[in-house]
Amino acid sequence: MAALKDRLSCFRHVLVTWDGGCAQEALQEFVSQVQASVASGGRVNVENVERLMMSAHADSSFDAVLLGLVPGSITVHGLDVLAEVARILKPGGSLLLQEPVDPQSAGVAGLRSSAQLSSTLTLSGLTEVTQILQEPVASEQMNRIMKTLGSSSSDVVSVTIAAKKPNYEVGSLRQLSLSRRPVSEKPSADPAAVKLWTLSANDINDEGVDLLDSDELLDQEDLKKPPPSSLRAGGCGEGSEKKRKACKNCTCGLAEELEEEKTKGAAPKPANSACGNCYLGDAFRCASCPYLGMPAFKPGEKVLLTPGQLQDS
Repeated sequence: MAALKDRLSCFRHVLVTWDGGCAQEALQEFVSQVQASVASGGRVNVENVERLMMSAHADSSFDAVLLGLVPGSITVHGLDVLAEVARILKPGGSLLLQEPVDPQSAGVAGLRSSAQLSSTLTLSGLTEVTQILQEPVASEQMNRIMKTLGSSSSDVVSVTIAAKKPNYEVGSLRQLSLSRRPVSEKPSADPAAVKLWTLSANDINDEGVDLLDSDELLDQEDLKKPPPSSLRAGGCGEGSEKKRKACKNCTCGLAEELEEEKTKGAAPKPANSACGNCYLGDAFRCASCPYLGMPAFKPGEKVLLTPGQLQDS
């Protein structure tokens, strides 16, 4: 308790938590000692750890929080409780926590190891997590641990850990001071590098430079046009010669080749009349009519034009 008094001497507002395993006399005595240890004019609040989440404490209310330090306490403090402690602590405030741990615990259920407890404190937003004390558990307290927490390990010890809240509030804003170089100031350059990358007219002597002809870089094999089949992707054009099919999003030219073959094999479409007077004869036909020179015909009568007539028009 002497070490605890030294830690509490600079705090004015302290929160003490207790659980159902703490005797009333032990709680009263502990709170009296804490009240006598805090700074002059300070006050001590007492809260059941199981009701801490339902408390109406404002953000950044306490200089220090004491968890599980009342004699007889066996509470395993969850992440939600530790996060609530981080919320109600002032920036830079301290946490002192005492809790039974099992060095051989795998963290599945019940007690944690000291390392797991330290990790939980860090995850809750606290920093400077340090174990300051480790002591054996009293036999009466061990019986309650076995009965309440279901632990049968003989390696259970009680550890006291100190931690702090960072010196800023969660969600606070602060403008960054960035050093800016004046606009007029230019970065200095290495003279040797400047000379290396500087060229003058005297540095280039055309007579001493052998220029390469770009045509000489290619041989006759490079000038040959590759066969279209070598440019096709795998699977493109598979099938028989009459049922070749281009792949989706074809880029090798097979789709255009098949479309051209399809167009060549199609019969020429009959010409459509632009003015509607083609059947009346040349006197009524326009100058670009494909039926010029042909006799009149009945409306709707099928008249086929030869490819030569279509070409002449």
